[in-house]
Amino acid sequence: MKVRTPLKYEAIFQDRGCFIYFKNGNTKLLSSEHNTEIRGKEAILLKCGSNFLEILQKNNDEELETIVIHLFPELIKEIYKNEIPTTIIKRTNSEQSIKISSNDLITKFIDSLEFYFENPTLVNNDLLELKVKELLLLLIQTNYIDSVQQLITDLYSTKAIKLNEVIALHTFSNLSVQELAKLCNMSLSSFKRAFRNFFNDSPNNYINTQKINKAKELLLVSELSISDIAYETGFNDPQYFTRLFKKRIGLSPTEFRVQQTT
Repeated sequence: MKVRTPLKYEAIFQDRGCFIYFKNGNTKLLSSEHNTEIRGKEAILLKCGSNFLEILQKNNDEELETIVIHLFPELIKEIYKNEIPTTIIKRTNSEQSIKISSNDLITKFIDSLEFYFENPTLVNNDLLELKVKELLLLLIQTNYIDSVQQLITDLYSTKAIKLNEVIALHTFSNLSVQELAKLCNMSLSSFKRAFRNFFNDSPNNYINTQKINKAKELLLVSELSISDIAYETGFNDPQYFTRLFKKRIGLSPTEFRVQQTT
């Protein structure tokens, strides 16, 4: 039986972009635009906004190593003050944050940072600016971004977030109603009102109904264990999943599977 211990980390970057490199592990990025798996030696270039990182551990002793580089707009403008406009261009329909697959150039850049982590007395502001500029040039060279101007325009632009699209993306994610509200840039009360107006139901009832329906399907067409079906449908606690399933269906997941397949 697989052992999975999901841990969740809230990453809010309201005033900056962010480059996160994952040295190892298995992580999911959950944002208004992403439900994306990220493996070791991969990275993500995040725009401003609310994001959640869900970390799946094979065991409780596993450590996740990441390197995070914050991209403040003032810093980028200072580095490129003679090459790009002094005002960051805003637009309302920018591209999504970028997932960066395993790449030798990016990996070697990360390796070069390790030396400075081990020798922090060598680090100064001029060196930090050079390393940020090196990263941006590597992203351009490897075709993840077309230009520094595109990066700045995309990272610091706002985008209208549609509640129904966030829900469609994360119905089966292990996110609370409050976390879904954050992804929509709404207060909890505003989110609940908007949700009911669109779905004619409360968030908890609608999402749990979708999860239970998917669980019923998986019980019939797969040989997954009850615990794995709980995780697949967005429940962090298999025992809670079993209790909710029995309350709604009148049978435990195991009883339902046996009844429907005999």
